[in-house]
Amino acid sequence: MYQPRLETMPQEEIRKLQLERLKRTLAHIRDRNPDYHKRLGGIHPEDIKDLSDLEKLPFLTKDDLREAYPFGLACAPKEAFVRFHMSSGTTGTPVVNPFTRSDVEQWAEIMARCLSAAGVTHADVLQITPGFGLFNGGFGFHYGAERIGCFVVPIGPGRTLMQLKFMKDFGTTALGAISSYPLRLIEVAKEEGFDFRETRLRVGIFGAEVWSDETRKYIEEAMGIETFDIIGMTETGGVGLGIDCKAHEGLHVWEDHYLVEIVDPETGKALPDGEEGEMVVTTLTREGLPLIRYRTRDITRIISRERCSCGRTMLRVARIKGRTDDMLKVKGVNFYPRQVEEILMRHPETTPEYLIRFGKRAGKDFIEILVESKVQDETLRERLAEEIYNYLGFHAKVILLKEGELPRREGKAKRVEKVKE
Repeated sequence: MYQPRLETMPQEEIRKLQLERLKRTLAHIRDRNPDYHKRLGGIHPEDIKDLSDLEKLPFLTKDDLREAYPFGLACAPKEAFVRFHMSSGTTGTPVVNPFTRSDVEQWAEIMARCLSAAGVTHADVLQITPGFGLFNGGFGFHYGAERIGCFVVPIGPGRTLMQLKFMKDFGTTALGAISSYPLRLIEVAKEEGFDFRETRLRVGIFGAEVWSDETRKYIEEAMGIETFDIIGMTETGGVGLGIDCKAHEGLHVWEDHYLVEIVDPETGKALPDGEEGEMVVTTLTREGLPLIRYRTRDITRIISRERCSCGRTMLRVARIKGRTDDMLKVKGVNFYPRQVEEILMRHPETTPEYLIRFGKRAGKDFIEILVESKVQDETLRERLAEEIYNYLGFHAKVILLKEGELPRREGKAKRVEKVKE
């Protein structure tokens, strides 16, 4: 552990600290941004007697952040900012998060915890493949690595052949990436006759996209590594909100920095532990852009607040199932792309590359699932179509493609395409 005392605090102490820091955050907003304070209904820190009082406060959404562009909800003077990052998925008006020096230090702390939870130490070589620009990933991994003192290979995205070369030449032991990039590394390695087991690579820390347990197993087997699912977003202060530990029994959220609620996406009502809903995050230690009840749109559930077998006491949430805006509705059925991926990846004949194409043709809903396969077999196609119907409740046309037929992207993988009539 990077900070054993903090990471193993009893839940009673965590709750006490959260309440204290929540009040401090509300006071910070009141003192630094009167308009933001007014938006919260003018509630003062002394009005918050218990963490359950959080429900008195309104939700904050991505649209609210867009409307406040660039500094409408900022809670520090402009001269106190050292940088900003921008949400990678934003279209139209950007969502930016300005960072103070204290925010950068907070980010480094939680990322050091995440790397340590994945077993990374000062003796490791960490290859960082996310970008070092407006996207926050590269910087987050770098700051965490600096804190624990490991050697960094800051290569950034793309240049897959060089990634493999550096992996071998510099003795990379840990890899940070968006979760679809290992699939590209595996593909190119196969073409080049590159064997990951002839390297020192042992750990993969992947996030920024939803990825299934089946894809995780595929990556681990192909690369001979142990993988860790890391979560976080620009709005909450970057990658590092939480990660799974070596027990792989849920993602630990750093509760001394973040207060998490799970709510019904439709009603906004808080849900009990164990029930699936939308994750809402309140930041407790951010200065530049503190968030109160931010609707992340991520779908998950609280698995446990009990001490994990790794010794950490902070709550564990399930791996992200999808986002509320990722949910597709076809032929009257709601589903997430990850559910399709889970079905496809159960079959060793298929590769992790697929595309869900849907829309209307001649006024009727249609859905096609294009998946690359090592074999072009009618029996396999029929079996996949049948499983999709049995598990998800709709008929889809499954199209088997040869390996390499779907286009590849350097950034996040495109898994869904809506076709306009």
